[in-house]
Amino acid sequence: MSTSKKTFFFGEDYLSAGLALGLTRGTIHGQISEKARKRIRASNNAVACIVERGKAVYGINTGFGPLCTTKISKTETNILQNNILQSHSVGVGEPIENEIAKLMLVLKVHSLAKGCSGIAEATLDRILWHIDNDAIPIVPSQGSVGASGDLAPLSHLFLPLIGMGKVRYIKKVISTEQLHKIYGLQPLELGPKEGLALINGTQFIAAHAVMVIDKMYACLTHADIIGAMMIEGLQASVKPFYKELHDLRPFKGNSHVAAKIRFLLKDSEIMQDHIDCEKVQDPYSLRCIPQVHGASRNAWLHLKELLEIELNSVTDNPIIIDEDLTISGGNFHGQPLAMALDYVCLATSELGNISDRRIYLALEGNSPGVPKLLMKDTGINSGYMILQYTTAALASENKGLCFPASADSIPTSLGQEDHVSMGSISGRKAMQVLENVEKILAIELLTTAQAFEFRKPMKSGVLLDEVHKTIRKKVAFAHKDRVFSDDIEKGIVIIKNRTIIQSIRKTMQHHNLKMESPFEDEFEKY
Repeated sequence: MSTSKKTFFFGEDYLSAGLALGLTRGTIHGQISEKARKRIRASNNAVACIVERGKAVYGINTGFGPLCTTKISKTETNILQNNILQSHSVGVGEPIENEIAKLMLVLKVHSLAKGCSGIAEATLDRILWHIDNDAIPIVPSQGSVGASGDLAPLSHLFLPLIGMGKVRYIKKVISTEQLHKIYGLQPLELGPKEGLALINGTQFIAAHAVMVIDKMYACLTHADIIGAMMIEGLQASVKPFYKELHDLRPFKGNSHVAAKIRFLLKDSEIMQDHIDCEKVQDPYSLRCIPQVHGASRNAWLHLKELLEIELNSVTDNPIIIDEDLTISGGNFHGQPLAMALDYVCLATSELGNISDRRIYLALEGNSPGVPKLLMKDTGINSGYMILQYTTAALASENKGLCFPASADSIPTSLGQEDHVSMGSISGRKAMQVLENVEKILAIELLTTAQAFEFRKPMKSGVLLDEVHKTIRKKVAFAHKDRVFSDDIEKGIVIIKNRTIIQSIRKTMQHHNLKMESPFEDEFEKY
């Protein structure tokens, strides 16, 4: 381990989405402090005392769910914990991405290290071993209803602790048995409550929410940059972005987006060229960028605030305060994140909807100097016409995915778990919508770069000029029809790699530029 890496102390430090990603991607090293270890040992000892006394406590010496009244003998409590991992490993579907599975491990360690779960130090150390050695369990994507924890995915996540299941190791899927042979490891013997502590929790939902925060941040930022380029390409008015207007309706997201657009358009020859034009106002997809992008930013901020609470919470059941106080409650219920994920799913879809509308505007040929279909010689050439068919299809698909999963509930566990959040579905749907919006934004990137070209020899400000040059290094101006799917793939790579965001940052540093927004830190740091 490099000594230059930042160290994060599980159970002690405050975990954000950005830190969770850093721990997952290996840029930050995680460890458990001695202070946290004392709490972990005390909680584990409390469970041992409860078992010794023999008083019935849910999940420690009773069965689970509808079997909560079935008493388990002291000699069978350990068998019970192994059995719960096996019986609850019922996930189906394609495995989740390796990064999300690793995130789940990171988030679970942080929650268990709070010292309210009765987990053993050795168990936590084995989970840390999996993180540090990048031996990540295979977790199916479907099967969680998002209450009583993400039971099925978490069961698969922790099967390797007892020598079962599979892991992805050095880019290959191997059995846990093979992994243990490589390192000379033995399966763990789980103690009382440990199995339940491992599988009760919201880490599947929360890991998806971390990824949603990261991907949506990039989509929001791209949408603002690309929208600003489209304003220039179509020579729209800058007045709808004036501070004076947004001070009269000061939603955080709206004000921030308006400030960003003003910043990106500053010192633009293109905007100065038509400052006295006779056009009264622009279509909503240009004029209302602050209101639409801003509303989506507000949704992002709401999820971010709720997620940070969740990341620093104890979400298993029962909670061990001490040997005399255990609380069987509902901290595992995924509703707080499920509803917020459904909200950002809708908010992300709207980014795609308005982007598709701007693409359509660019093709109409109603802006002086910009030809219909973004190509001068049409007829024999279809120009960019069919690219908008793709964005229309993606936007429509997203609308179908916006039905809130959290609006549904199907009773499980013979009625003991009679209201569930379906938050795992909320997280998966939000990720799918984000991936579609990345593609829509990639196509808008191509169309706005084409429209931008027709404004030459006039220049934009230094930021958008540099963005346009960055795009042109990857995708050439189209004089005639070609296989546009090749261009789209390149555009998607630009979006996924955040190439133009990096270009903006480097140009700002080079020219010592700073954007003035009262909400800069809230929206630019997570």
